[in-house]
Amino acid sequence: METKLKHLEFIQSTINRMAGNSFLLKGWAVTLVGALFALTFKEVDPLYLLISLVVLVLFWRLDSYYLSRERLFIKLYERVSTSESDSTDFSMSTKPFEKEVTVGGCAFSETMRLFYGGLAAAHIIIFILI
Repeated sequence: METKLKHLEFIQSTINRMAGNSFLLKGWAVTLVGALFALTFKEVDPLYLLISLVVLVLFWRLDSYYLSRERLFIKLYERVSTSESDSTDFSMSTKPFEKEVTVGGCAFSETMRLFYGGLAAAHIIIFILI
């Protein structure tokens, strides 16, 4: 039982790291997009808005990757925690779940659509105003 708990701790620490990475990416996305918005209004140059949109798409993609990794490890955690055996091989492989969890599926999850979709909507509104 002790080895199973240790394995679950390893998986949980990986889940926490992925969630932390996602949180940091959201903070950087807001910071960089906000700075580029400010430049767009200061210089009244749509090029900054285009650069901001590219930055937003790149952050959205990277954040989706980390969310997909987090979800894969959550599936692994669930499998290990519900297994009948008390022994474990300490495997961190998420390969059995890769068909269930995709980066594209995570990119358009509700939370990602609200956060990054909201920023994309702000781009559209600013583009109309310029």
